[in-house]
Amino acid sequence: MHKRIVALCLAVIAAACTPTNAPQTAGGGNAWTQHGHLRIGVAGEEPDGLNLMFANDDSAVQIANLIDEPLLRYDPNGNFVPAALREVPTLANGGLSRDGRTVTLRMRPGMQWSDGAPYDGRDVAFTWHAVMDASINVRSRDGWDDITGMTLRDANQTIIVHLRQPRAAILGIFAVDGAGYPPLPEHLLHTSAHLDHSPFNAAPLGAGPFVLTKWNHGSSLEFTANPHYWRGAPGLARISYRIIPDGNTAAAAARTHEVDLFDSVPETAIADINGIPGTRISTVLTANYRRLAFNTSRPVLHDVRVRTAIAQAIDWDRMNATIYHGYNTRAATDILPSSWAAPHGIVPWSYNVKAAAALLDAAGWRRGANGVRAKDGAPLTFSVSTTPSKPANVQAEVQMQAQLKAVGIALVIKNYPTSLLFARDGPIYTGRFDSEFTIATNAPDPDNEGVWSGTAIPPHGANTTYLDDPVITQTSHAAALSVDPTQRRLLYQREEDRIHTLVPAIFLYWQNVHAVVNTDMHGWRPASYVSDFWNCWEWTI
Repeated sequence: MHKRIVALCLAVIAAACTPTNAPQTAGGGNAWTQHGHLRIGVAGEEPDGLNLMFANDDSAVQIANLIDEPLLRYDPNGNFVPAALREVPTLANGGLSRDGRTVTLRMRPGMQWSDGAPYDGRDVAFTWHAVMDASINVRSRDGWDDITGMTLRDANQTIIVHLRQPRAAILGIFAVDGAGYPPLPEHLLHTSAHLDHSPFNAAPLGAGPFVLTKWNHGSSLEFTANPHYWRGAPGLARISYRIIPDGNTAAAAARTHEVDLFDSVPETAIADINGIPGTRISTVLTANYRRLAFNTSRPVLHDVRVRTAIAQAIDWDRMNATIYHGYNTRAATDILPSSWAAPHGIVPWSYNVKAAAALLDAAGWRRGANGVRAKDGAPLTFSVSTTPSKPANVQAEVQMQAQLKAVGIALVIKNYPTSLLFARDGPIYTGRFDSEFTIATNAPDPDNEGVWSGTAIPPHGANTTYLDDPVITQTSHAAALSVDPTQRRLLYQREEDRIHTLVPAIFLYWQNVHAVVNTDMHGWRPASYVSDFWNCWEWTI
């Protein structure tokens, strides 16, 4: 899935009680538990790559938290915690300069890659140069392009990052998600001429808690503990990351104890995971939002009146309550309502068929004999794409199709596997699509310039609505640079008001993520931001 950026929220975690009828071994554990070996089940989410500079789906981010050690990680509430760095740079510790133009990164002594090679400032500098290499088609350069240089000191243990201008969210690029990329191993890749086509992207070397040992495409990824991990031996010896075709099959695997952890349970399968012996349920409100996003460069979707009519012709409240079973929180913008930067006065689009029809009439679209509107001989039709591994997504598309037909719009369903839909050469990032019905994930800071700015349209960024609006471009950039929270809040209000007016996307819900967990697994602490795998070295079973 796409990557976005948003601010802090409070995690809401509820765990179900362990059933008393769970089969037990003599040692007190579940009979199906494999000591030291965690089996994770995921519904249809095979990654499109494992180098976050190029990978675009959520599973790649989850796996990055297993195999990579970024400079900074996020805790469950979205706060930075030091990882490969000794400390989070602040004004107090001298990591951030008072003029906002210098960031000092102090590496943790003795860091190693999983092959035992030193991991230091040379790798950080190499990664910056790779991101900024114009010949490499990276997912986003947002934030990296504000760096004018890096100075290495103290035997490559200190990196002085020089910025062309202050940027409030600059530390995010040294974490994971959005344009945050873990450092690459310079000692392996310094001779790579075409990094975006390197075999490394499917079999990367990391410095995280675990090492990828095998990728059985279409089936699983296998990991073992990294003997060089700086925190010491992880609590698990092995992880099997099993790719399961759909949510219902994954729920069945949890019920038969073929997997110990089934995270991000689809709404249609939540009822099926309740009451499984030897398991508990966790629920957390996350910064994942589902929306229908338009390719506004398409002639049929270029007119804001058409996009607004689509927003009003679909009963989004009914969709959320029925197809998604009311498990999620309705959304109106791409900034979490609990964020300090959340805008006010913007409400979700309501169902109004009469208003939708009036807008289409005003835009010159007239009904033909077949019921489909047309203009200048061209029919009013567009396609929608999603990942079909979750049945609810397809059901939602069918509802859209029926309700749009009622106002004279023909919707064509054209779905793709996750790995193809979000690939750098796939339909979304090449503009070969009309609309996408997918989930986007935000990081804690509300900086969303890389998502909405006209300067971030692919291949230069992740603005896959292809909307080039000067107001949004200016306000998102100004908000990203400002270090004054009050000023940033005002700028985000202006930006979100403009987004709502132009309708490049219709926001459906914020996701409450459910997981079913083997009661023998310990250390599971699901997060509101980025990844539930943030503390995977602490897991045991």
